[in-house]
Amino acid sequence: MNNATDTTMHTHSAHWGVFRVGMDASGALHVQPHPSDPDPNLLIDNFRNALSHRVRVTTPMVRRGWLENGPGADDRRGRDDFVPMNWEQVLDLLAGELRRVKEDFGPAAVFGGSYGWSSAGRFHHAQSQVHRFLNTAIGGYVRSVNNYSAGASMVILPHVVGQMEQIAKRSVSWDQIAQHSEVVLAFGGLALKNSRVASGGVSQHVERSCMAAAATRGCRFVGITPQRSDMPEESCSEWLCVTPGTDTPLMLALAYTLVSTQRHDRAFVEKYCDGWDAFAGYLLGHTDGIPKSAAWAAPICGVSEKVLLELAHSLPGKRVLVTVSHSLQRAEHGEQPVWMGLVLASLLGQVGLPGGGYGYALGTLAHYGRRNNAVPVGSLPQGRNGVSDFIPVARVSDMLLCPGDLFDYNGQRLTYPKIRLAYWAGGNPFHHHQDLERLAQALRRLDTFVVHEIAWTATARHADIVLPCTMTLERDDIGAAQTDPLMIAMRRVCPPHGMARDDYDIFCDLSDRLGTLDAFSEGRDAIGWLRHLYEPTRVALHERGLNAPSFEEFWKAGELALPQAPDDGGMLRAFRDDPLAAPLPTPSGRIQLSSTVIGAFGYEDCPAHPAWIPPKHGPAEQHPLWLISNQPASRLHSQLDFGEHSQSTKRQGREVCTMHPTAAASRGISEGSFVRVFNGRGSFLAAARLCSEMHEAVVQVATGAWLDLHTGPDGHPMCVHGNPNILTFDEGTSRLAQGCSGQLCAVDVECYVGEPPPVRAYDPPLAD
Repeated sequence: MNNATDTTMHTHSAHWGVFRVGMDASGALHVQPHPSDPDPNLLIDNFRNALSHRVRVTTPMVRRGWLENGPGADDRRGRDDFVPMNWEQVLDLLAGELRRVKEDFGPAAVFGGSYGWSSAGRFHHAQSQVHRFLNTAIGGYVRSVNNYSAGASMVILPHVVGQMEQIAKRSVSWDQIAQHSEVVLAFGGLALKNSRVASGGVSQHVERSCMAAAATRGCRFVGITPQRSDMPEESCSEWLCVTPGTDTPLMLALAYTLVSTQRHDRAFVEKYCDGWDAFAGYLLGHTDGIPKSAAWAAPICGVSEKVLLELAHSLPGKRVLVTVSHSLQRAEHGEQPVWMGLVLASLLGQVGLPGGGYGYALGTLAHYGRRNNAVPVGSLPQGRNGVSDFIPVARVSDMLLCPGDLFDYNGQRLTYPKIRLAYWAGGNPFHHHQDLERLAQALRRLDTFVVHEIAWTATARHADIVLPCTMTLERDDIGAAQTDPLMIAMRRVCPPHGMARDDYDIFCDLSDRLGTLDAFSEGRDAIGWLRHLYEPTRVALHERGLNAPSFEEFWKAGELALPQAPDDGGMLRAFRDDPLAAPLPTPSGRIQLSSTVIGAFGYEDCPAHPAWIPPKHGPAEQHPLWLISNQPASRLHSQLDFGEHSQSTKRQGREVCTMHPTAAASRGISEGSFVRVFNGRGSFLAAARLCSEMHEAVVQVATGAWLDLHTGPDGHPMCVHGNPNILTFDEGTSRLAQGCSGQLCAVDVECYVGEPPPVRAYDPPLAD
C-alpha cells in the first residue's frame, strides 16, 4: 500500500473493504486502509494500476460482422474485430435494435443477464441500472433467479428451515463464536479469503480476531476439507482431510453414531423437527439395507472409521456449531450437504443456541455472522418487470442453445424462452459459468449481445456492442451494506478514462431515444438520485433520535456511522424459544428432517431426505484427479485481474496450480513447472506449486484468470492463462435447484513441454 503524503484522501468503498484513496498532482493513485479496519484486505491494492491500464475500454465499439451483416447468429462472435464509433452513432444503432426486438418479438425475447457484483455503490449498481432500464424502456425482460454462489442452498433451505438470507445473515454471529462455541465443525472450511468480501462493502474485517479469541478460550475448530489452507492458522484447527464431495456421507456417519448409541437429542427432535421416521429409516438402513455407519462412510470419505467414531462421541454435551460453506453445494447434488448439515445440528439439539446449531455459509462472505443495521440503506428501484419467464442463473447456456426445451426447477416444469438480445452490465459470465467453450457457442446464437464494461473481458470480446463505462473511482455514489455500520460518501477521485460514461447516463440517452426518459430518470440526475437514496436512512436516524445529518453534511463528512440491531439469533433463536409463537416458514412450522413436498416432486437426484448420491463426474482412470476451482485470494471473482495485487500472486503471468508432491512426482512435475491440466472438454496452462497439506488426489486452481483461448495439443480449447472453467461441466446440481456445479470436476495433469504461448488476455482486440 503506497504512501499518500501531501495527497488529499477520501473514504471509498469496494466489496473487499472500505479504504482511503486520493490522486496526487502527478496523477499517481494512493490507497490506504481505513483506520477502523483491524485486518485490512490487500485487494484494495488492485486499484493502483487499474485506472489507465491498457485493457480499459476507451471508446464505444461495434463488432464488424454485426455492423456489416446486421443482427443474427454468427460464429465469428468472440473472434471478430471491432469498429470504433462515437456515442451518438452507437446509441442510435442500439436504440434501433432495441426497438426492433421489442416490436418484432416482444420483451420476452430479451435476457437481462447482468449477473455480477459490479460496484459497491447503491446507485451505480449496474445490475439494478440495466434491469430498471429494460423494465421502463421495453416493458421487461427474461430474468434469472438465485446465484452462482448459492444456487442449490437458496432453493433447498426454504423447504426445510427458511430463506437462506435469514439463516446466513441473522443466526450465529462471530461474536457468539468468540464467546460461546465449544466445537465448530467447519465443513468446507472457514477460509478468510472468502469472508473478506461483502456486497456493498465491509469496514471491519473481524473474522480472524474472533476465531483467535474463540481458540484462545478453548473452542475446538475442526476443518473438514481437502485442503488445510481452508482454515486460518488463528483457529488452531484440527484437520480432517476428506475426499472432495463426500461431506454428506461423513455427516451421515456422525449422525448414525449419535442415533445408534442413543446420544442424539431426542427431546429436541420431537419438539422442533418433522419427518424423523423417514430420515431415520434411511440413516439406519431400514429402507435400503445400508446402515450409514462410520465403517460405511470411511472408505467413501477417506477418513478412518476410528476418527469418525471419536469425533461423533466427542460432540454430545458441547455447544456445537455446524457450518457448511457455499463450496459444498457448488457440485453435483449440492443440496444434500446443505440439508444434512442442518439435520446433524438438529440431532445435536443445538439449533438456536448462541454460538451453536447451524451456521450455513458462515465464513463465506463478510455479510454473514454480523449484526444487521437498525436503519435501512437505499437501493435503486428497478420498476415492474412485465415478463414472467425466468431461468435459474446457471442455466444460461441451456437457454440459448435449447430454446423451447422443457426443464425442471423446484417442482415446476418450465420452458426455455427464445432469446434474441442479451444485455449485460456489471458482470462477467466467462468467470462464473462452466464449460466456457459451450458458453461461447451459446452466445453465438443471439441476434445481438450488448455489454457495458470498463475493460476487455472475455464477455466484452464476445459482444456485438461494447459501451465503455466508468469504474467506481470515476463516479459519485453511496457505499452501504445492511450488515455494515458505516455508510460511505464515495466521491469521484478522477475523471472518466477515455470516452467512458456512467451506466446511468448511457441509459438516460437510450431512454430518451426510445421515448421513456421520464419513466427511467424520474427527472433526477445522478446527484439527485443519491439524495433520494440517502433520505430513508436520514429519516430513520431522525426517528430514533440519532445523529441524522443532511445529505450535504453527509457528503462533506465522507462517512456516517449507523446503529445496529441486537445480536438476537434471529429466526432460529425465536423458534427455539417458542416454536408455537414463532414457527418456521416450512409446511410443518418445524425443521424438516425429511420433506414430503420435495418427495412429491419425484426427483431421483434430490429425494425426500438428505442422502448420499455418488457423483457421475468423479475421477476415473482417464482423469484420476479432482480439480477444485475455488474462489481466489487476490481478487474478487475476476474483477481487476490485471490489478497489482492479483498480478503479484501469479507466476510468470499465469495462475498457480497447487497439487500434492506425491501426485506431482508421479507425473514428473516439480515446483514451478508449467503444467497442462486437462479433461475431455479442454485444458489450461498453469504454474505448479507443491503442497503436502492437501488431499493427494486434488489439484486446486482459483477461478478468475481472464480467458485466453488457444487450441490445445488434443485439438480442444486451451486457456493459456489458467481459467479452470474451460474444464468444468455445465449441468445443474439437481432437478430441484439447477444450481451451479462448478466447484469440482475430474482432470489429469502433465508437464507442458516447450515454451508456453504468451498471455494476451489484457491486450485489447483489434479495431480499425
